[in-house]
Amino acid sequence: MAYFADIIIDISHEKLDHTFQYRIPNELFAQVYPGVQVQVPFGKGNRLIRGFVLEVTDKAGFDVNRIKEIHSVTADGVEIEGQLIALAAWMKKNYGGTMNQALKTVIPIKRKTKQKEKRMIYLCIGQKEAKKQLAVFLEKHNTARARLLEELLQHPEISYEVVTQKLNVTAGVIRALEERKILKVVCDLDYRNPIAHFKSKEYHTVLNEVQQKVVDTVRADVCQGIKKTYLLHGVTGSGKTEVYMELIADAVASGRQAIVLIPEIALTYQTVMRFYGRFGNRVSIMNSRLSPGERYDQFLRAQNGEIDIMIGPRSALFTPFPKLGLVILDEEHESSYKSEPLPRYHARETAIARAKLAGAYVVLGSATPSVDSYYKAECGEYRLLEMKQRAKEQPLPKCHVIDLREELKKGNRSVLSIRLQNLIEERLAKKQQILLFINRRGMSGFVSCRACGHVIKCPHCDVALSLHRREENSGASAPGKLLCHYCGHSETAPTVCPECGSKYISGFKAGTQRMEELVKKRFPSARVLRMDLDTTRNKGGYEKVLSAFANQEADILIGTQMIVKGHDFPNVTLMGILAADLSMYATDYRAAERTFQLLTQAAGRAGRGDKPGEVVIQTYNPGHYSIQTAKEQNYEAFYQEEIAVRRLLSYPPVSHMVLILFTAEQEKPAKQAAAYLAGWLRKTLPAGFRMIGPASAAIAKVNDIYREVIYIKHKDYGQLVWLKDKIEQFVQEKTDAKQISITFDFDPMNGI
Repeated sequence: MAYFADIIIDISHEKLDHTFQYRIPNELFAQVYPGVQVQVPFGKGNRLIRGFVLEVTDKAGFDVNRIKEIHSVTADGVEIEGQLIALAAWMKKNYGGTMNQALKTVIPIKRKTKQKEKRMIYLCIGQKEAKKQLAVFLEKHNTARARLLEELLQHPEISYEVVTQKLNVTAGVIRALEERKILKVVCDLDYRNPIAHFKSKEYHTVLNEVQQKVVDTVRADVCQGIKKTYLLHGVTGSGKTEVYMELIADAVASGRQAIVLIPEIALTYQTVMRFYGRFGNRVSIMNSRLSPGERYDQFLRAQNGEIDIMIGPRSALFTPFPKLGLVILDEEHESSYKSEPLPRYHARETAIARAKLAGAYVVLGSATPSVDSYYKAECGEYRLLEMKQRAKEQPLPKCHVIDLREELKKGNRSVLSIRLQNLIEERLAKKQQILLFINRRGMSGFVSCRACGHVIKCPHCDVALSLHRREENSGASAPGKLLCHYCGHSETAPTVCPECGSKYISGFKAGTQRMEELVKKRFPSARVLRMDLDTTRNKGGYEKVLSAFANQEADILIGTQMIVKGHDFPNVTLMGILAADLSMYATDYRAAERTFQLLTQAAGRAGRGDKPGEVVIQTYNPGHYSIQTAKEQNYEAFYQEEIAVRRLLSYPPVSHMVLILFTAEQEKPAKQAAAYLAGWLRKTLPAGFRMIGPASAAIAKVNDIYREVIYIKHKDYGQLVWLKDKIEQFVQEKTDAKQISITFDFDPMNGI
């Protein structure tokens, strides 16, 4: 009987986004099954190309004589679980893109990596016989053999590397003794473990009454076979992590595994330390900072049941656990859970989809839940669990809102308000620690001429270039570097304006580097650390900065958003938020939500130990509801204000929205394609749909690619998915659309 494989070809093109059928040769039959990667002849020239097997069948889809044969199974390919194939299909359906792009997303490890082996040498003969043999080697002056046998008499088990490197015994000598049955070499896999250097600590935590109530509620549902999505709304410091660990312990005890998603790599170190203290080496991590070998080994350890818990950002969701029981999204409100590369999936909805496939349940945790999740909890789609007090009953920090307009009137031109300066001096005197948060990176934002107003822009993108500090070892007069954060273009910062020739050209100096300089100058005795993408770029950078601050090797930590999320420093009693307004006026309907979340999360870093905390919020708009509700740590008040705005303007989650993005190398084709599709949509859209556009994107050009957008709203998400399918079908029928790329983003998280 002939067997066939339905295969997705490794080409991410809309016209090839369907399966191709190939015959399975008899000699490969045992090796070909869903998830395997294969090499197949493709196209008129039969060039060999990689593909993913989705299904094996005994039914030919068309004339058997026209079906080509699979050439080979890819030796370095990684198998995909059937569940993950189904998840990829769900992602393609719900977020657009091609099936190939979805498959590549759910395979965190694309290729096999050479595995490390731990080789040990064992003595195979008794002591008496070994001593006789040693005497023979000494008599014949076989010094290397004698040296090795002498060592084995003292230590019957030795590492292969010790023998070859420290005893200077060659592989040939080892092989000769192995052939004579004097010793044997045993090879075991030696998994690379990125957290092997962690030290396990005694874990002693007793849940308080509120935490125990949350755990018992979930346990009761699980015992009845009910698998829900839970939204755990707990104020900062309420002990959500302890709840997570208790639920994970239940899952592990029942033979299941757990995935813990965190929004940023920066949170890995402290999160893993806590989980490692309780679960030891049954915990591992998956993130982009690991080497290919480390990532591949974590994949294998999960697949082989050698770990129970995987911690990491978005991609950790696709860990191939065979019996997944629980998925946790910590800080579920974070925008980093939304993927920017295609398919533009959201980890929250994708986690829920994966949990349904695996028979697992999902816990979404946050002190500031996303408006989307809280709305779903209100509507009964999620079950709301609340923890409204800190775990050790410490009071929430006292919050001061400083109007920077008034500071200017008083003659204070510093970026540090007088109140904040006084509080910093007070904390330094008490040997307490301070966090200073600013939502910028580098020396500045844009560089502009004070004479004519000219802004230095990227020649390839419609954005201003950012100024970065010159290298430490460069000369004092060396200019800074201008960098585009979209395409990577860089150039030397000008000393005179290229437009008018004026020498009054400089950056708006409000970045973390500049702040570090100002703080060191104002508080010369303070030990200052800075944490941003520049200082944590290298492997281990996060861990180095955070462990130094946790060990109280610094008094002040200055940083970007990565210092305000999830960290727990008991000696921090003061948080200064230096520019609360920066996220408020973005061209994004979620701007007020992000501002509230950021301020509340930042405020929650202070006073987590036994000393009370204080927070200073510096702003030019102290009356805005996002700032006032953050000051009071009042999520419900913020939510009521924000959901009213969303209802008025039909924004998610009250209504849903899809962004259709047109990109092209020339501006005219992009505009024409957007206008043409908009005309077709006006004629074909049923009642209930609302279209906005076409228009140029907020950033109209990135890396020499022009961008046009159309937004479409509808109350039913499923209707937008239906529309996406109709548009894809319409575009595929247009053979002249090759120079245009059209992609979709559902409920977009960032302004395009």
